[in-house]
Amino acid sequence: MSEPNYAGNIIIILANMPDFLRKPILKKRMMEFFSMSEPEKLEIINNALDAGPTIPFPNFSKLFKTWLEVLCSISEENRQIMFSNYIKQIINSPEKIIAFNLDGILEIFLSLESSNQEIISLSIQNIVKNLDDDSKKKFLLLVPENARRFIGF
Repeated sequence: MSEPNYAGNIIIILANMPDFLRKPILKKRMMEFFSMSEPEKLEIINNALDAGPTIPFPNFSKLFKTWLEVLCSISEENRQIMFSNYIKQIINSPEKIIAFNLDGILEIFLSLESSNQEIISLSIQNIVKNLDDDSKKKFLLLVPENARRFIGF
């Protein structure tokens, strides 16, 4: 029997909140993430990857944009911790990313201010650059060509 997806439930609730509530709550929860153990971080990432595709895309897009904006406001070190955990999990379980609307996610990324697009792109480039060749190849195969172009791969 699997455990309840508490993190997934929180993600769904956050997606349905108005902007003025979503951003501070998401930032607080994100900062808690960095103090968690590696198994707890892995569980949160897995739950988020499982919950994301179940959220209606208009709500998901608001949540994802807020998440990216909050990521741009934290340190590069923490941003790399967050993205590297997601990238590792996507490489280990590529089927999880397939369920997402990747073109829609790219559109959300492109709706960010250009300075935030650059912050996100540089963080992801640095992480991917440091992956072993096999992991890098797997990851890049999962990222649509148009997204690779915008991120700089």
